[in-house]
Amino acid sequence: MHVKPRYTSRVFVVLVSAMIAGEWSGCIGLVHAIQAESQTEKEANLKSQAQGNLFNRWTFDQQKSGEVPAGFSALGFGEGPDADWRIKADRDAPSASNILVVNSACQAVSCYRLIVADEFQYEYPDLSVRMRFPIDAATGVGGVVFGVKDATHFYAAVVNLATKTFEVIRVVDGTETRLGRASITPKAAPWHMLRIQRNTIISKDFIETFFDGQLAVTVEDQSLAVGRVGLLVRGHTALDFDSLHAIPLFSHRPLSAPAAY
Repeated sequence: MHVKPRYTSRVFVVLVSAMIAGEWSGCIGLVHAIQAESQTEKEANLKSQAQGNLFNRWTFDQQKSGEVPAGFSALGFGEGPDADWRIKADRDAPSASNILVVNSACQAVSCYRLIVADEFQYEYPDLSVRMRFPIDAATGVGGVVFGVKDATHFYAAVVNLATKTFEVIRVVDGTETRLGRASITPKAAPWHMLRIQRNTIISKDFIETFFDGQLAVTVEDQSLAVGRVGLLVRGHTALDFDSLHAIPLFSHRPLSAPAAY
């Protein structure tokens, strides 16, 4: 008797990711992990994500100007004052009518200020956000965080528009490691798009980052697993954010119904 196969979104994403990895294999610089997940741990982490409400879009349009963003918590790493994260009305927002603005008065380059979504845990997120830098871009360094366990355990994709560079870092027990760095060519537009995808093929986990639609940095790392997602700034910085999207790349839910025979 012929049995109709049942495909899941995980299988589909792994196959697509393999093709993508093959296409960009010449550009990939590998950074070996300090600790890899076992297959049992990986399956348990994936299972913990088989829940609703993991497909999220935060536009910050449901709150009033001047309010602190609801459903987020501010974290800090490195010496210096706390950052000020506020909703602000902006007629030029990519998703009208509000944006999220941040000002950090930290002077140290190693001063990171994060704001992370409270209720959601991802291991393999597809995360994107719109960013607007100051006109001179001299005080704007920031991006997204993922795999966040606390203020001293996270991954970050960081853009410095003044130097036109893009970095992927890992912070474990407060120790920062640069996993990859590349030059970028920003588009001539006020708002820019930053996107990261953490993916897996067989036993290898890798992080792909894109800036304004172009592949920026790809690294391999399995040090951190499930964690929260959010935004960050570094040092003395003022930045604007809008339209933060987060979805899980993997799910245990099938793409097609099981065979009826």
